[in-house]
This record gives sequence, C-alpha cells and structure tokens, in this order.
Amino acid sequence: MKVYLVQHGISLPKESDPEKGLSVAGIEQTKLIAGVAENYQIRVKQILHSGKTRALQTARIFFAALKPEKPLVSIKGIGPMDDVQSFRTGPDSLDHAMIVGHLPFMQRLLSLLVCDDADRMVYRFQNSGIVCLEREDGNWFIKWTLNPEVS
Repeated sequence: MKVYLVQHGISLPKESDPEKGLSVAGIEQTKLIAGVAENYQIRVKQILHSGKTRALQTARIFFAALKPEKPLVSIKGIGPMDDVQSFRTGPDSLDHAMIVGHLPFMQRLLSLLVCDDADRMVYRFQNSGIVCLEREDGNWFIKWTLNPEVS
C-alpha cells in the first residue's frame, strides 16, 4: 500500500490574496514536480485536498498531470491545525491516494505514521514536494521523496 503526501505549493501572502492562492513560483514548482511525477509514471488513484484555495490549486495541477481514475475530493480533518490522531487510520483505506494539505498537519501525520510520535520530526516538507509512504508488515516507511529544491 502506498500513500502520497503533498504540501501545497507556495502561496501568496494574505495581504495580497486573502484566500492565499498559489503564487507564480508556487504554480511553476507544482507543475515541475507534477511533470516529473508524470514522467516517472507515478500511479495515483485519487487526489484528496483540504479545500483551502492553495491546496485545491495544487491538487488540480497534480490531477491534470497524473490523471487519477477518481475525481478530486475535498475532505475534512486535514487542515493546518487539525488533529492527526483522528486521521491515523485514514491512510489504511487510501491505497495510492495523494493527499494535498498543509503544515504542520502533514509533517505531524508523517511522523505519527512512521515513528508513532507526531511531535518527532522525521522529515522536512517542501512546498509542492511529494513524500511517498509505503506500508509493509503493518509499518509505514518513507519509500521516496520528490522535491523542487534538491540542493
């Protein structure tokens, strides 16, 4: 089983866009990573997002590139400050799903799944980056990551 975690692309400051939509750099970086994922033939069955503008825009870019079989879906419980404990069993039913969300939620969820401690940072997300988690023998581990900045 695989799950793909994505932090939304770089957003505009609230002062210039109250909805905090993606910036030009955020759109470009997300398109870059989505294109690389497409070239690697990453198989995603569905893409879920938080419903916030920046997550929806990021999800749409990945959707266009990866062409999952199911439509985009906005879900509750993955907002920036939502409780990761309530989502702990969520990935079990989301094989080959991409979840587009926010920090600190995504980072805390990853830490909870990988080392059973949401407060222990095991990976630093980058905007538009993908973290592929795989579950084997009941344990989650980071299989690979794909990020716009590699240096």
